[in-house]
Amino acid sequence: MGLFSRIFNRARDKPKNDPGRTAEFLFGQSLSGKAVNERTAMQTSVVYACVRIISETIASLPFHTYRTTEAGKEKAADHDLYFLLHSEPNDEMTSFIFRETIVSHLLLWGNAYAQIIRDGRGRILELYPLMPDRMKAERSDKGDIYYIYRKDGQEYILKKNDVLHIAGLGFDGLIGYSPIAMAKNAVGLGLAAEESSSKFFANGANPAGVLEHPGVLKDPKRIRESWNSLYHGTSNAGKVAILEEGPAFKRVSIPPNEAQFLETRKFQLNEICRIYRVPPHMVADLDKSVK
Repeated sequence: MGLFSRIFNRARDKPKNDPGRTAEFLFGQSLSGKAVNERTAMQTSVVYACVRIISETIASLPFHTYRTTEAGKEKAADHDLYFLLHSEPNDEMTSFIFRETIVSHLLLWGNAYAQIIRDGRGRILELYPLMPDRMKAERSDKGDIYYIYRKDGQEYILKKNDVLHIAGLGFDGLIGYSPIAMAKNAVGLGLAAEESSSKFFANGANPAGVLEHPGVLKDPKRIRESWNSLYHGTSNAGKVAILEEGPAFKRVSIPPNEAQFLETRKFQLNEICRIYRVPPHMVADLDKSVK
């Protein structure tokens, strides 16, 4: 039986009182002009590396259940939840993949959710991760927490006891805020610097410029297209330009060394490492490592 054939089998009517939550830090446009969300952020190597390092490390840690005794606590491999948490939380995932997925959600969205599947007697049978961007946590006027999950254009109400919710740093005690959304300007600057560097090399590692002509050009568009077809792009890099009828090429953009692109990218690497509290050397930045 698939996940969504047995999921959301609770009441689907919204509570009458739906006061909403406090304001969130949202993904979106950064000051650099780049759109930042969890997927564009993961396209930067340092964000991907930080998320991988933390999620894989936590997923590989020993996982045990314990029983409280008069002498303190002891491992309880015979606990009902031991196999679920230690080995196989559902019939589609291992414990490693489940924990890796949950932690990656927490690092990108600031919240991790899992659907708790129970049998008729209330015993927990399986845990399935849910996408945080489809989930919304609410509190009713009576103080009860409930969750709204969106799927295929419909909204489903989940009770608090049916959701495993791990929240990151937040202000209201109900939801966590995404590290990426709160630091989207730092991530956006890294994306902008990377895109600018890529375009520079796509242009044949030559800065943009203008063709100056001493006279009046009858067809400047034709000359521009002819120039670009012969000398623009990486495939034309290194070609010798031949300028007829007296035009001269004049550079107008700032070259990467003067714009300090390398320094900017290194600084943004450290900025993102600071967000996740990952030492730079763990993402292969060895500039400040002891030699």
